[in-house]
This record gives sequence, C-alpha cells and structure tokens, in this order.
Amino acid sequence: MEAAVKQPVRVTILSRNYTLRTSGDPTEVEALAASVDALMLNIASKAPNADSTHIAVLACLHLADSLREAERELGELKETVGQKSQRFAGLLDQLISSAGEP
Repeated sequence: MEAAVKQPVRVTILSRNYTLRTSGDPTEVEALAASVDALMLNIASKAPNADSTHIAVLACLHLADSLREAERELGELKETVGQKSQRFAGLLDQLISSAGEP
C-alpha cells in the first residue's frame, strides 16, 4: 500500500507560524487553523493577562465541549432516525399485507 504524500501548509495561530503537513486538502487545514486562531484571539481578548498555554487550554476545553454537544445531538438524531425507520417499516409491512388481500 502506497503512503499518501503529505504536503506542507503554513498557518498562523495566535501570532505564531506553524508548518503543518497534510495528505488532505490544504485549504481545509488553513480553514481549521483560521478557526482555531479566531477562537484563541477571542479568548485572549477576554483574558489579556493569560499566557498562550492558558489560552490554548481554554480553547481546547471550548472545542471539547462543542464536540461533546455535537456527539450528543448526533446520538439523538440517530435515535430519531431509528425510531422513524421502525415506524416506516411497520407501515410498509401493513401496506404490503393489505395489498395482498382480495
């Protein structure tokens, strides 16, 4: 199996330059970095005395909370889809049974 070729992508987060390597779309990495940068700058503006490590930890906590909420919403959506699928399967069974009757 051939390894994916990784290309460097230069991004700036909290006024620091980073070179990241990706085998995916560099534009996506740039967009993610811009999102992280915006979040960290927002946090820094509300906590002007915080160092970059503190800001990074707060950003991680914010992102972890967002992920947990998205996972909860996905779980609820899967449950709803499962319930509706069962309901539709029951309705389809009824329709098939009634179509076979004279």
